[in-house]
Amino acid sequence: MALGSNWAGSYAYRARELHRPATVEELREIVARAPRIRVLGSRHTFSDIADSDELVSLDALPQDVEISGGQVSFGGALRYGDLAAIVDREGLALHNLASLPHTTVAGSVATATHGSGDRNGNLATAVAALELVTSTGELVRAARGEPDFDGMVVALGALGAVTRITLDVEPFYEVRQRVFEGLTWDALLGDLDEITASGYSVSVFTLWGDTSSVWVKSRDEGPHELLGVRPAPVDRHPIPGIDPVNCTAQRGVPGPWWDRLPHFRMGFTPSAGEELQSEFQVPRRHAIGAIEAVRALAASVQPVLQVTELRTIAADRLWLSPQYEQDTVGIHFTWAREPDAVAAVLAEVEAALEPFEARPHWGKLFLGSPGHLYARRGDFLRLAERLDPRGAFRNAWFERALDAGSA
Repeated sequence: MALGSNWAGSYAYRARELHRPATVEELREIVARAPRIRVLGSRHTFSDIADSDELVSLDALPQDVEISGGQVSFGGALRYGDLAAIVDREGLALHNLASLPHTTVAGSVATATHGSGDRNGNLATAVAALELVTSTGELVRAARGEPDFDGMVVALGALGAVTRITLDVEPFYEVRQRVFEGLTWDALLGDLDEITASGYSVSVFTLWGDTSSVWVKSRDEGPHELLGVRPAPVDRHPIPGIDPVNCTAQRGVPGPWWDRLPHFRMGFTPSAGEELQSEFQVPRRHAIGAIEAVRALAASVQPVLQVTELRTIAADRLWLSPQYEQDTVGIHFTWAREPDAVAAVLAEVEAALEPFEARPHWGKLFLGSPGHLYARRGDFLRLAERLDPRGAFRNAWFERALDAGSA
């Protein structure tokens, strides 16, 4: 039974069966009898992280959205774009969104997916509670402040099937977005802190040439000038030369949070379509050195690069979060869909970033085994053994990424 590929068409799932339970009870039965199983979400990953002998989709489970007491609770298969529309109707908002609103909440949370902003934690930091079905068929509930909760949020799909999530919400707000083009590297690196503090959410897009562009998203009026540069007079796409029709509105036009925080609009093809992606998080103190190290590889990177995005993310306490106890700067690569060429360049990039304690985004492409960079790795592996004693949710990606056999 062919299950198709991931969103980018770069990975073909090898699982022989895909389950679509309509109730949690059905899910519990499926999981309890499956020798090896993983949850398949929106397929917006670039590796075998979500593959196994059997897969289960939760998109047939009831969404059952409930809003109360500054929180929203819902079924684990709900996508951020759909959730945003629901909370928006109630005059509420989420603290941040990723570049794309098309991904499932559960999948994004499990991999510490993030937006940007010096003071904004990744999307998983908004999780107040969750429910999951373990490999024994047990339904487990955990809430913020309870033992092991910080290990259960960014869980890489390794603890069970997340059936329900509760997120913090806040009052509705508007965002204005402006794009500042042509900033030199001297300006960017000399005033990086000023640039990333210039808005609520800030992204730097670069091709590693002479100049870059800065996308500033503000909850107030926002800057009309950045380091002497005026904003672009027309809308832009992050990848030069591509029509910005699928991008969210710019030029300082105010709009709802859900239609400005992502770079791409819900309902349209995200990003460039056929591509590969990698991202590496470095501690904020290493940001300049890490960026300079990648700049030195420009000749290798540019031939297979569509665009790089630099973002900032605030520290948190989630065990497997790349931001665990440290503010970070993310260096994101959108690659051409040329797997062999990209793998060769990735080897160079990872070697160059190793001195800067770079942690790869769990849901994207990387070559190494970064588990040793996480102080709570051992605690997480023990938690996984307790919640998944059969090892049903473990797969080749998990063993490789966390170097689980050496723990």
